[in-house]
Amino acid sequence: FTMTEGDAAKIREIRILGSKAFSESTLADLMDLTTSGWLTWYTKNDRYSRSKLNADLETLRTYYLDRGYLEFAIESTQVTISPDKQDITITVTVKEGQPYTVTGVKLQGEFLGKEDEFRRVVRIKPGEPYRASAVTATTKAFTELYGTMGYAFARVDARPEIDRASGQVVINLVADPARRVYVRRIDVSGNTRTRDEVVRRELRQLESSWYDGQRIKMSKERVDRLGYFKDVNIDTSEVPGTLDQVDLAVSVTEKPTGNLLVGVSFSSADRLALTASIKQDNVFGSGNYLGIEVNTSRLQRNLTLSAVDPYFTVDGISRAFDIFYRTSRPYNSSGSQYQISNPGASVRFGVPFSEYDTVFFGGGVEQTNIGAQSGIPNQYFDYRFRYGPTSTAVPLTLGWARDSRDNVLAPNAGRYQRVNLEWSIAGDVRYLRSNLQFQQYLPFWQKFSLGINAELGVGTAQGGRPYPVFKNFYGGGLGSVRVFEQNSLGVTDPTGAYVGGAKKFNLNTELYLPVPGTGNDRSLRLFLFADTGNVWRDGEKITSSSLRASAGLGLSWLSPVGPLRLSYGSPLRNQPTDRIQRFQFQVGTAF
Repeated sequence: FTMTEGDAAKIREIRILGSKAFSESTLADLMDLTTSGWLTWYTKNDRYSRSKLNADLETLRTYYLDRGYLEFAIESTQVTISPDKQDITITVTVKEGQPYTVTGVKLQGEFLGKEDEFRRVVRIKPGEPYRASAVTATTKAFTELYGTMGYAFARVDARPEIDRASGQVVINLVADPARRVYVRRIDVSGNTRTRDEVVRRELRQLESSWYDGQRIKMSKERVDRLGYFKDVNIDTSEVPGTLDQVDLAVSVTEKPTGNLLVGVSFSSADRLALTASIKQDNVFGSGNYLGIEVNTSRLQRNLTLSAVDPYFTVDGISRAFDIFYRTSRPYNSSGSQYQISNPGASVRFGVPFSEYDTVFFGGGVEQTNIGAQSGIPNQYFDYRFRYGPTSTAVPLTLGWARDSRDNVLAPNAGRYQRVNLEWSIAGDVRYLRSNLQFQQYLPFWQKFSLGINAELGVGTAQGGRPYPVFKNFYGGGLGSVRVFEQNSLGVTDPTGAYVGGAKKFNLNTELYLPVPGTGNDRSLRLFLFADTGNVWRDGEKITSSSLRASAGLGLSWLSPVGPLRLSYGSPLRNQPTDRIQRFQFQVGTAF
């Protein structure tokens, strides 16, 4: 057979007929499918797909049902292609109906004498337009609440009483808890490599105990967070011949957990850097981690050997070892470099205080060697002259973190919080170093979202010596205050070197905008940013007048070759001696 494919047909026009409450352009913007534009070569959203069209029709239905149009319906959908088979026209005909306002919510059925608890989880608000999402969330919350009481087969139906003359609706929530059951047995399957105990120790639902939907959901999340499996499912089945027993089947699909990585990254600060690592997150199926990592960036180089046992004790206390050798080459304004080497080792433990909060603590020993190369700053030279080229510290560490972001690489909602404390109690160097970080992401108005990041770092001297200059914080550049050159903020050394400071603060805000033509794709986003912050020396007073500030726009892209981030801006508050770098970027790849 001889076949000629020709060019793919593209969507020329999308029409939505019958809409009165919302403009045709507003409804078309909700759809992923779109007409050809300047970015559709990347998104391919101008190519017809039945599955995409069905998803878009569901989006339209959800949009109307969430705005009071209880009787909204899609009457017809027509897809036509031009005679030359190059252009496609999509016509959607809708019937809006009238908007309805909720005037009341009634509970009917058996609520086990806990009507007040059920009423507290009702998401439907009388006086507001009917919202299908609120009704769905309420029925789901009722089912989950029944599940926590052992009722695995509860049924909850939302039945609207419609008054078309007044445009009002009353929602009747009819519930039947059925029978209470307990879990007889839990079977684990699909773990061809991972040991059974690694999966079972994450389960919060126990055998021979009452069925608890919340604990089962938590168990699934915990097994999924291990990162060893592509897919995790927990199914419930009735035990034949009984009325009050169920079995749970935990099925997993293994995925490769070893990682041999050779990477290349390029940034406006580090130029070309090589990264290599060998990591195994699930050594011999035991759930333990073992890794070796090498980084050869121009400014930061390190060799690290790490091992983690997530269940050092049966209570879930983790233990981690790190052996490392790091070198850094800070630079001054004249381009001279000096080297600092930092070998050491540490051990830390993680103690779970709740299902979502873990406190980490540990200790270590590390040595800092200040090289005597040309261009060494006065502060380093003075510290080396007074205390010698080699300093030893025995730091204790304490940390806490909680992460509820919906996506780590491209978050749109959620919060991230982190606290780290480092206290050197022995050795030549005594200091206390703390670092706090807070991130909040707030979605609003369709595809827009706001991101806020605040970070505070404070270091203080201990034991009669000044705060060690090699433990300074740095500011400026991507991840700090953009537009200013990387790590260039703070008072410069008399030699012109950037030596950072014992105190650091930066506040970043980003308004994320959808790129026209990309639909709901969050891998490519525009953003407007405003940054402020600085670093200060030990003993220097922090004042608002010393803050630096900048603003601009940028682009973030989760590209096939790695995360790419570009920014271009202007300083809003700066000093004549500050080094400005309006355009900054960073990209990495692994192969």
